[in-house]
Amino acid sequence: MKKYTFTEKKDTRSGFGAGLAELGDTNENVVALCADLVGSLKMEKFIENHPERFFQVGIAEANMMGIAAGLTIGGKIPFTGTFANFSTARVYDQIRQAIAYSGKNVKICASHAGLTLGEDGATHQTLEDIGLMKMLPGMVVINPCDYNQTKAATLAIADYVGPVYLRFGRPAVPIFMPEDQEFIIGKAIKLTEGKDVTIVATGHLVWEALQASEKLEAIGISAEVINIHTIKPLDEDAILKSVAKTGCIVTAEEHNIIGGLGESVSRVLVQNKPVPQEFVAVNDSFGESATPAQLMEKYGLTDNDIVAAVKKVISRK
Repeated sequence: MKKYTFTEKKDTRSGFGAGLAELGDTNENVVALCADLVGSLKMEKFIENHPERFFQVGIAEANMMGIAAGLTIGGKIPFTGTFANFSTARVYDQIRQAIAYSGKNVKICASHAGLTLGEDGATHQTLEDIGLMKMLPGMVVINPCDYNQTKAATLAIADYVGPVYLRFGRPAVPIFMPEDQEFIIGKAIKLTEGKDVTIVATGHLVWEALQASEKLEAIGISAEVINIHTIKPLDEDAILKSVAKTGCIVTAEEHNIIGGLGESVSRVLVQNKPVPQEFVAVNDSFGESATPAQLMEKYGLTDNDIVAAVKKVISRK
């Protein structure tokens, strides 16, 4: 089995910042908007190099979405920036009516997603955002796993015409994806080959899935790990080809068990090839204030939780 290692940890929001800065230098139509969280979204370099293409909207997220929608009419490619909770739930009406309904070319870039926002607690964490956004017709939903993939995704969505939700996080996480790997929207990446179980994971849970696969190999279980960086459109072929070989699947995500990646996978399976499935996700709960590691442990999102889910799903084959 291929082993993945890392030499550095870095937050995925910095990958977004690096990608946005590069876009500022290479695409004159890219503009950026922020709701009073420039430092948190790592937008400083873009602003330094292209101040005329940056709009500080302040704590007025709904206005930010409306302005972004309007900017597309003039051919601009707006990237909005705030926390994931404020990028979705707070402004859902504006996104639905002004952006999604008319297919506006807005890139909704959302930091501090999931539980790993940590100490700021449940009011700032969001475990519902993937469900909210994937239900909007025409909305692409992307959740990359590390710094390199977040940077690559940021660059890729500038070339895609249509609304995109790009989700990333606050904590430093291992960098293990190749720096030069092309990011193809809607195309999953198989990280390990396996024959006993398929593990599909997204975001921060991809690294946990890889750690789990090593623990499983040590006890004689061969796991195929697939990085689902794009939740919508979902790479159905990659999932179906894998489960045709393994006969069971575990989905892993830093999101509510309701409405996330796991439910999207379930739909694909029930329509094409029903197999046993287990879910590693937050069980219909809000978060709370604690360190990211403590929250991952309490809410069952670690490599050990994936191992337990694999053992359970294999017993159901």
